Amino acid sequence: MFVSRGLVVGFTVALAGLALSGCGTRLNKAPVEDRGTSSSSSAPSSSAQPGVVVGTPIKPLPGAENAGKPGYYTVKPGDTLIRIGLESGQSWKDIARWNNLDNANLIEVGQVLRVAPPVAASQAVASDSGVVTRPVTSSSITPAAPASTPAPAASAAKPATSAASGPVVAVAPATPAAPAAAAEDDMAFIWPAPGSLIAGFDEARNKGYDIAGKAGDPVLAAADGRVVYAGAGLRGYGNLVILKHNNTFLTAYAHNQTLLVKEDQAVRKGQKIAEMGSTDADRVKLHFEIRRQGKPVDPSRYLPPR
Repeated sequence: MFVSRGLVVGFTVALAGLALSGCGTRLNKAPVEDRGTSSSSSAPSSSAQPGVVVGTPIKPLPGAENAGKPGYYTVKPGDTLIRIGLESGQSWKDIARWNNLDNANLIEVGQVLRVAPPVAASQAVASDSGVVTRPVTSSSITPAAPASTPAPAASAAKPATSAASGPVVAVAPATPAAPAAAAEDDMAFIWPAPGSLIAGFDEARNKGYDIAGKAGDPVLAAADGRVVYAGAGLRGYGNLVILKHNNTFLTAYAHNQTLLVKEDQAVRKGQKIAEMGSTDADRVKLHFEIRRQGKPVDPSRYLPPR
């Protein structure tokens, strides 16, 4: 039987088309693997980017488990250890030591730092400064009256009526101890410079007092304390001295032209610690702050009137 060449060619092309169609259907049904959630894959896909290990967990930053706990601070953009110390009322060196920081200049945004002393450190006494850093508790106070002290006249208030009633024991009334916080709040600050006040306290715009003066005028320690910072590492403050007076109070003295003390040095109230200047400021002045537990407070609450 005669078959035209055109018919044979057409039949062959049709068969080839069906074969290709079947292959295409099988490829479209290939399973899709979710490599973000799958744990059964033993090797990364050949299409993965070079150097990227799929499914590797991100290493948490140091201290992340303490985020939000009292006595801890989460590092924000722009923070330095000096600023964190000022904001928390601590020495930057203490913070570095409590967190085992080998390089105090290397802290990361999101890192969580201890900014309150560990229990053992809080019971120590600061060296050289004479400032007691051990918190006072009722358990640390011993009775002042010795055992041999005669009993007060209270023993005569209720005399024994007979020998059978037994001896009368006089008990001295307990004297309540003053809270430690009240003792530390009782600070007698002095003005750090004699010049006129040119800018008062404003919690939003000015965290202390700005006091006028001439370049080279003396800057005085407002109370006994210890130098926890002396340098120019805090933007906006110029040459800065920070004194720690106790567990509650810090004072800061900014924009000086000359610093006359060094870190860890003990200073006395009225001691000259710097000379007034205009570093990082628009004019010669002393910017003075009182910080209670790291928070700036109105100096008028603590300075004597003048």
